[in-house]
Amino acid sequence: MGRRSLPRIPTGPAGPSPGRELAHGLADNARDMFYPLLVVARGLRSLATTGRHGWGRMPRERRGPTLLLVASCLAIVALVPYGPTLGTAALLAAAGPDEEGSHRLQALYEALVPYFSAPQDPRPLYRHGGDWQQAFEEYAFDGLGRLTALRLRYPGYFTDGEEGARARIEQLLHLKAGRGPEYRFDWDEAANRLGLGVLPVLPTDVWAQRFVTAPGETVLGFTDPSAVLRTLPVTAGQETYDAPPVVWRTGPRSTEPHLLALGQPSAGVTTLLRSVVLQALLHGDVVIVDGGGAGEYACLEGRAGVLAVESALPGALAVLEWASHETERRLLAAGRARRQGLPLPDDVRRPLWIVVDRPGALSHLAAREGRPDPQDLLAVPLRHGRTAQVTVAVGEHLEGVGRLAEAVLAHTRARAVLGAVAPEQVTAVLGAPSHTTPADHVPPGRGYARVGTGPVHRLQVPTTPDPYDEETADAQRQAVWALLPEPAAPTHAPAP
Repeated sequence: MGRRSLPRIPTGPAGPSPGRELAHGLADNARDMFYPLLVVARGLRSLATTGRHGWGRMPRERRGPTLLLVASCLAIVALVPYGPTLGTAALLAAAGPDEEGSHRLQALYEALVPYFSAPQDPRPLYRHGGDWQQAFEEYAFDGLGRLTALRLRYPGYFTDGEEGARARIEQLLHLKAGRGPEYRFDWDEAANRLGLGVLPVLPTDVWAQRFVTAPGETVLGFTDPSAVLRTLPVTAGQETYDAPPVVWRTGPRSTEPHLLALGQPSAGVTTLLRSVVLQALLHGDVVIVDGGGAGEYACLEGRAGVLAVESALPGALAVLEWASHETERRLLAAGRARRQGLPLPDDVRRPLWIVVDRPGALSHLAAREGRPDPQDLLAVPLRHGRTAQVTVAVGEHLEGVGRLAEAVLAHTRARAVLGAVAPEQVTAVLGAPSHTTPADHVPPGRGYARVGTGPVHRLQVPTTPDPYDEETADAQRQAVWALLPEPAAPTHAPAP
C-alpha cells in the first residue's frame, strides 16, 4: 500500500497570523510598560558605576563625611513634597545615551586613544577596550542622533599648547561627530578639558545700512553672540534686533589701521570693501582703485567724498602717487602743528581712505608694460598712515596672495578671509587657527576675521551688492542707493 499524504491545511493569504499579531502587540505593550523602569535601572547602574569609581579614588579620611552628606541628601529628597519625582527625573537624566549613542561615544573614545595615551602611563585615561564614561563628562545628541555637545578630559601630558596637536584632535572630532553642522572647540588648558559644541548659523539677512558706531569704527560683519561683548541694532527685512558685530577701529590710536581681505572668487571680498567704503564716507574721503576692472565701484563715481575711482593702470598709478604725496603732506603738517602746540588742520583731521581691490592684477600688467609697480606706491601710506589719518584697505583673491607686495603683507594686520577655505588657509592668513570647523554651506560674505592679535571670529559680511548688477534684488539695491552720498564734483581729486 502506498504512503498516504496528509491533506494540506489552508493557511489563507501570506502574512502574519492573528495569533502572532496579538503576541507582538502584548510584547510591545509590556515593553512600553516597563521601559521607564528599565531607564531608571540604567540610571541607577550609571550612578553606581560612577560612585564606585569616585569612591575608589577618594582618600580614606574623606569617605566618612561623604557618606554623611549623601545620607542627608537622600533624606531631604525623600521628605520634600516633590523629592521622589525630582529624584526619578534625575535617574532618568543619569541613564545616559541609548545603545546607538553609546556605540558612537565608544567609537569616538577608541579613536582618541592613540592621541591621548602613552605607554609609560601607569593609569591611562584612554586605553584600548576602556570605558568612555571615565573620559567623557558631558554629551548631548540631537533628534537625528548626531553629537551636539561633548566635554571630555585628557591627560596632563598631552601637548595642548601646540597648535598642530590641537588641530589633529579637532579634525578627528569633526570627522566622528559629523560634517553637517559647524562645531566650536573650547580648550581649557588649566583643567585639561576640551569642549565641543554646535554653533548656530550666522544670519545672512543683514543688508547694508547705517550702523550705530563712533567715528573711526567700521563694522566688518557680524559674528557669534558669545564671541564679543557688544551688540548693535540692525534691521533685517521688517525686523530689528541686536547683533554682535566685528568692529575694526582706525585712526591715530588704532593699533591695526590697515585691512587686508582675501577670499575665493565670488566669496564677497568686493562686497566687504564696498561696505567699508560706504561707512568710511560718513566721516572721510575715499580714493578707489579697482584692479579687477569690472566696474564694481561705478555706483560711487562722482559722489561727494569719493575723490577718484580708477581701474586702468595709468589712472591707478596717478591716484596712488597722489595718495603717497598726500600722506607725506599730512604727516609734515601734523608734525608742524604739534611742534607749535596748535590743533591739527582740518584737511589733516579728515580721514583719507585708500581702497585697492585686486592690486595683483595691476602689478602683473605694470610688469608686462615696464611700468612701476602700483603696490610700491602704497608703502608710504601703509607705514605712516596712522599718524596722517590715512587708512589702506586691500582686497585680493587667495590665489593672488603671492603677487602682494611685502609692505602690504607686513602692515595689514586687520584681516578677513572669506569663502570655502581650509583650516590651514585660515591659519596662514590670520596667523591663528579658528578652532571652528568649516561650514557645510558657505554663503557669499561668509568667513573669518581677526584684528591684530585678537581672537579669530566667524564673520558674515553685510549684504552690500553692486546696485547696477541686474541680478541684485530690488530691496538690496535700494538699501545701497540709500547709503550713497549725494552726487558732487570732487574738489581736490588727483589728476589722472
